Amino acid sequence: MSGLVLSIFPGIDLLGRAFEEAGFCVVRGPDLLWGGDIHAFHPPAGKFDGVIGGPPCQHWSPLANINRAQGRKVAPDLIPEFERVVRESMPVWFVMENVVSAPIPKVPGYIARPAVLNNRMFGGEQNRERRFTLGTHGGKCFHAGEIMRAMRPTSCTWEPAVTSTSGGRRVNAKVDINGRMHGRQGRAGHLRKRNQERENELQGLPAEFLLDAPFTVQGRKLVVANGVPLAMGRAVAKAVRRAMNGGSPSEGGE
Repeated sequence: MSGLVLSIFPGIDLLGRAFEEAGFCVVRGPDLLWGGDIHAFHPPAGKFDGVIGGPPCQHWSPLANINRAQGRKVAPDLIPEFERVVRESMPVWFVMENVVSAPIPKVPGYIARPAVLNNRMFGGEQNRERRFTLGTHGGKCFHAGEIMRAMRPTSCTWEPAVTSTSGGRRVNAKVDINGRMHGRQGRAGHLRKRNQERENELQGLPAEFLLDAPFTVQGRKLVVANGVPLAMGRAVAKAVRRAMNGGSPSEGGE
């Protein structure tokens, strides 16, 4: 069983792309990028086997502490909207992706199992860590161990995370609740600036991805950086498919 999947907060939907590769049929919900509004979206109940998505992480990002300390407006928390869509659609399972500091979604009737993953666990060069919360309804359970079956040897090369602003900058600092930065900074904490083609490749995409799309250079950088690296997305999608097919190794697509 592969099933019908609803992808919310899709953006250019790299996570949905990974699920499509795993054999799921993905339907994309509204996104601000395309003029949509998640608050006005109400999915039908009982039509989707799964719900996937990564609510915008800016509210929970450590860098948001700088904005708070400087009196700037911080992006709203949209995890409650993810929880609402799950409640309304009543899928068999859900997957939410976000930064490690974001809270775990809570939906009545679902068992939620978080797993902190790094893109390098699955053969990628990009050092990008995210928490995936896998929720199930109706008795089926899957967790980090299922995902780890897709692990490959860590790449011998290392690249910092693709972000919308860093351009390849390595940050050796942490930001506390008052907006103060702690840690080493300076010349040793920086790498050469990467071009868009290289950042596409680090996300698991063709170098020319979105080259002819109607985005500005900064717009392409933003939408690509906001996506889930395909190596991580594929591992999660395969774990879901294995679990929903009864956990048989022959169903894993390995």
